Amino acid sequence: MGEFDLITRYFTRPTTRAVLGVGDDCALLQPAAGMQMAISCDMLVEGRHFFADVDPFTLGHKALAVNLSDLAACGAQPLAFTLALALPRVDEAWLAAFSRGLFALADAHGCELVGGDTTQGPLNICITVFGEVPRGQALLRSGARDGDDVYVSGTLGEARLALEALRGSIALPHERLAAARMRLEQPTPRVALGLALRGIATAAIDVSDGLLGDLGHILEASGTGARIDTSVAINLLADGEDPTRAEGHFSHETRLRCVLAGGDDYELAFTAPVSARAAVQAAALQAQTAVTRIGVIEHPPGLRLVDASGHAVPGRYVSFDHFA
Repeated sequence: MGEFDLITRYFTRPTTRAVLGVGDDCALLQPAAGMQMAISCDMLVEGRHFFADVDPFTLGHKALAVNLSDLAACGAQPLAFTLALALPRVDEAWLAAFSRGLFALADAHGCELVGGDTTQGPLNICITVFGEVPRGQALLRSGARDGDDVYVSGTLGEARLALEALRGSIALPHERLAAARMRLEQPTPRVALGLALRGIATAAIDVSDGLLGDLGHILEASGTGARIDTSVAINLLADGEDPTRAEGHFSHETRLRCVLAGGDDYELAFTAPVSARAAVQAAALQAQTAVTRIGVIEHPPGLRLVDASGHAVPGRYVSFDHFA
């Protein structure tokens, strides 16, 4: 099968939102009147972002999900995406499953594939996603203000927990590992929540490299600091049992590290004024996504971790960095 046969068979579909999709040198997108384009790009590399034996269906899902998560953090509605795909060889069973996972998520969000590229080489997936947001309503990293609440959507730490178990660092019961691995390989982009938070959140970011590292980007862009209550944050990794009681469970320190610096969560971290607490809960209800208030923005720069009594929490939690 040649390159263009591969594209035609697995990645060419009619478009309804794009003016022109796959088949020409460029796709054509036309944002609605009064809208701005939101554009993001993410790459997944075998051995760096996913295991070689990953289910291609879930890999197709994740490749698009991590990009949709960026649109969610901006409060943008997905429109279209391009796919650049390097393949070591043509494996039709792999391609069929990968494209099914990719398009299942794309269809769920009304996001069309409008172009891209294929080549032979080590497995590498690069997606560029396009969305639209009303002019002046995009959620940015730079709007957090002194006194704002700090929130996180959903749960954190499951993906890192799965990674630790798959590497053999910790032991997990089979069902627990399966659930955690689902979060690692099929994250849920919080698009609906991002849309609902427009006009409410003062700043937002998606949690891809770890909560503290990503929240640090908000603090840097906003020129602020923050205080995070670890006694609340640690419960974002659901366990339901005493983590030190039985073999196969994980320690308090492991749990805290997974939540604070785990990465691959693709939840939203955002800030909002105290006066907007009811509006935040209404947005969460509308998006059918739980949110948890974990801290507060403070004027002094820096990120401070405290326990339930307000005492400083020792330890250094470092988020993921490709070149660190």
